Amino acid sequence: MNREEAADQLYALPPAEFTAARNRLVKETGDKELGKLRKPTVLAWAVNQVVRSHPAEIGELLAVGEEMRAAWASGDGDALAALGPRRSAAVAAVSRLVLKIASGRLTSPAELEQTLDAAVVDADAAAQVRSGRLAGALSYSGFVPTAVPPSSSARRKPAAPDPSVRAAAEAAVAAAGERHAEWAGQLGPAIAERDAALDGVAEAESALTEARRRATAAGQRYDVVRKEEAKARQALADAEGALRRATTGR
Repeated sequence: MNREEAADQLYALPPAEFTAARNRLVKETGDKELGKLRKPTVLAWAVNQVVRSHPAEIGELLAVGEEMRAAWASGDGDALAALGPRRSAAVAAVSRLVLKIASGRLTSPAELEQTLDAAVVDADAAAQVRSGRLAGALSYSGFVPTAVPPSSSARRKPAAPDPSVRAAAEAAVAAAGERHAEWAGQLGPAIAERDAALDGVAEAESALTEARRRATAAGQRYDVVRKEEAKARQALADAEGALRRATTGR
């Protein structure tokens, strides 16, 4: 197994199993570089699982990003405006999958949005997502492609606002607002569901502890009763034997 294969194997594991598996692989392969691999956060692990199990959705997200970066570089505002709805749909689809896999364990939905946005606007971030080996959330602080690409002529002389571009931008803002409202509305119930599940686990563990205590006590009681019953049975046999001898003389 080479280093790439070992890394793929590690980042396919749940975070709780990562460290032990990484240490075992370092011993087996002698490759100390594997020991430098970071344990993934729940967010990173969930994104990695989507990369492995839902390549179509991840592929669409990354393809939209490539097209948006190309349109931005070429100054194609119409193409950028047309890509806005695709971008929103792709981000929403991948977000749903990540949240489903994370199953209530995601502590910061904002980091998920930042990570997916980074994968769209930054080629390096896209490569990290595509690798399926994320260790943590991604972010991007550079210029974000919008429906108004850079233009040398625009820098020399301000251009008149384009109504179609403004309409496209407003539509993109509205779509983003709807997406945020949708997820924000689900955050409270998701937290409540997670807390209720954790409470249920605590109650089940408490009940299990009590059941084990009762089982131990019942086992001890059984041992005492079994021994005393055996003694009583023997005493009864002895008494019956004595009575028989006293009655028959033998």
